[in-house]
Amino acid sequence: MVSGEHQPAHTRARARPAPAAPSAWARALQWIGGRELSVLIVLFALLTSFWAFVELAEEVLEGDTGAFDRSVLLAMREPGDHSNPIGPGWVEETGRDFTALGGIPVLSLVTLGVVGYLLLDAKRRVAVVVLVATVGALGASTLLKQTFDRPRPDLVPHETRVYTASFPSGHSMLAASTYLTLGALLARVQRRRRIKAYLLLLAVLVTLLVGLSRVYLGVHWPTDVLAGWAAGSGWALGCWLLARWLQRHGQVETQDDSAAD
Repeated sequence: MVSGEHQPAHTRARARPAPAAPSAWARALQWIGGRELSVLIVLFALLTSFWAFVELAEEVLEGDTGAFDRSVLLAMREPGDHSNPIGPGWVEETGRDFTALGGIPVLSLVTLGVVGYLLLDAKRRVAVVVLVATVGALGASTLLKQTFDRPRPDLVPHETRVYTASFPSGHSMLAASTYLTLGALLARVQRRRRIKAYLLLLAVLVTLLVGLSRVYLGVHWPTDVLAGWAAGSGWALGCWLLARWLQRHGQVETQDDSAAD
């Protein structure tokens, strides 16, 4: 009789039990490991942004944000004179300067300047992504304003002219979609983390200043601005994912594509 240790190798291999199938948890971890963590984080942030917008819209339609909106808006006015924003006159003028950063003329100039640079640098498809981020957000903002048709604040005088409905804040939404998209695209071609962080923080800072200035000038309710930030951030994140997907499939130029030029 032949002992087990003297059996042929192929016989011993057949005698080994088959490995157990991986559990559902192991398969999930394997799936996550196959994706980049940054993409999953951005996808989660995108869904969170749109969820926040939907929740805000429901609260506004039900009239549950009135007390919050009034308290924040009046907190930015002189206690004895609600027609006058808090702070000296130069602060009010600075607020107008900040709010202009989210206006269509300034954003159009910034977008055209960036698109022109990208075209000269032979990055035509990236230029299309930038246009989608800006023009698409403008169309979405206009449609949302017409859908909700919320009146502008009437508690205080408006310190700048307004022409459209209040919800969501178009300045806040367009600033978020444009500056965050540009910040993300610029950060993507940088290798040093401190420069990436600086570009993203600068984009976030400009977006915050534009939104706060809208409430300070009395032309938007605070929930208008929060909804604009949520929708604009979600749009910018979606454009970032689109640019990344196109680049992975060779449809968007990389940093080295125009090196020969």
